[in-house]
Amino acid sequence: MDFDTDLIIRVWPQLAKGFWFTLQLTAISALGGVVLGTLLALGRMSGNAVLSRAIGTYVNTLRSIPLLLVIFWFFFLVPYIAAWVTGSQRPVEINALTSCVITFILFEACYFCEIMRAGMQSIPPGQLYAGKALGMGYWSVMAYIIVPQAFRNMLPVLLSQTIVLFQDVSLVSVLSIKDFFGSADFVAKRDGRPHEMYLTVALVYLVVCITLSRVAKSLQRRVTIVR
Repeated sequence: MDFDTDLIIRVWPQLAKGFWFTLQLTAISALGGVVLGTLLALGRMSGNAVLSRAIGTYVNTLRSIPLLLVIFWFFFLVPYIAAWVTGSQRPVEINALTSCVITFILFEACYFCEIMRAGMQSIPPGQLYAGKALGMGYWSVMAYIIVPQAFRNMLPVLLSQTIVLFQDVSLVSVLSIKDFFGSADFVAKRDGRPHEMYLTVALVYLVVCITLSRVAKSLQRRVTIVR
């Protein structure tokens, strides 16, 4: 079969819309995941045995479950959970973006939690003791001294995990959600041109991921020099 480049040009607005959805979901999920993951890491290191075990169970459980299964769970269960919370008699209608954001934030927070926990543990404990000697509480020391340094040190790793998240977003296509891959898959099946669509998707993912990987390596070199 001849490679139809005109098809790519014709459907590019549709692909661009799907790509924008992918970027939105990746950015929002990464930001929410880092915030929630940092809070989980702080709770896990707080010294409270009950809180630490509860968070550890949550983190280890979700990390042991395939992301695809988690996507299915939240897509079908969140409307019923929202109905139970609001007292509605019917499942609450939640759009695809909201459902996916909730799923990815809760799932990715488990990985960001471990990344941030490793970053906090890399900070010399003397800084924690110095903060306490100045009369600062645990949470104040963490918020103003430990977390900013940990975030800076782990920024390359956080970006690497975001690259993985960017790739994982394509899994939402199994729910007929038209992200970048889902849009291309729809065109490929509709027009019977899988070669053009899947190759285009692969090239775009390749360019984006290689670019972000180089940024992560550049950040890693800067962090290493500072150390």
